[in-house]
Amino acid sequence: MAPSLENLLVVGIASSALFDLSASDAVFHSEGEHAYRAYQEAHLDEPFAPGVAFPFIRRLLQLNSLGPLVEVIVLSRNSPDTGLRILRSAAHHGLTITRAIFTEGRAPHEFMPALNMSLFLSAHEDDVRKATLAGMPAGQVLKSSFKDDDDPALRIAFDFDGVLADDAAERVYQSGGLDQFQEHEATNVVTPLDPGPLRNFLAGINRIQRQAENRIRVSVVTARSAPAHERAINSLKAWGLTVNDAFFLGGLRKAPILDVLKPHIFFDDQRGHLIQTVPCVHIPFGVTNET
Repeated sequence: MAPSLENLLVVGIASSALFDLSASDAVFHSEGEHAYRAYQEAHLDEPFAPGVAFPFIRRLLQLNSLGPLVEVIVLSRNSPDTGLRILRSAAHHGLTITRAIFTEGRAPHEFMPALNMSLFLSAHEDDVRKATLAGMPAGQVLKSSFKDDDDPALRIAFDFDGVLADDAAERVYQSGGLDQFQEHEATNVVTPLDPGPLRNFLAGINRIQRQAENRIRVSVVTARSAPAHERAINSLKAWGLTVNDAFFLGGLRKAPILDVLKPHIFFDDQRGHLIQTVPCVHIPFGVTNET
């Protein structure tokens, strides 16, 4: 009987997020598909260099040393033949990735529900936006100068509104300003917000933490401040979720905090909060991404 994905944290990763494809992409855009196919075949035994999401995926897969906890599946627009180099590169770098979907130009997010995925990462903005519009949890990995370290622990950071929670409170802020937002959140302090796109991903991380607490550290880094911080905490409690750290910055810049935390991945729905010194993922969800 084939193993089930139901009890695992399943993450989909595009080759554009996992590896540095700049040379291959340059051939495709300058010389076309035929030259791209020839280039990939000629370089089949040359592994791709690690990309922005590589440190995150590597640490995620290392959690399987404690038992079957995580499944990472490649979701790629490559054809099966041009995709051969991707799995060979994964094996070269010691990544235990055995499943892959190659769709030859077709947006691969349609297969996320069939594979029980709680996250899809890609460098291609259009694919991520299509997935998000279809109600699926997806993020665009942005370029980063992050240098990995030797600490085996996985560090994950989330924004709150528009990422873990929906954008209902953000809509109040956008339409009425800070004072109305604070009043609204104080009035609704005991009413949990509806979950956002990455709520289920955090739930999967929490399940793993119950077996490997010292291997993962989760932080929330949000522009909320008192008294609006209480509704965020109460929402997490109502969803049955926990985080290790919470930073309620009241509009202060997130970059200095992130530079200290050094997360292997940080999720935010607003590009203005994303920086190049840590691996950042834009979640194109909610009111801040409607224009």
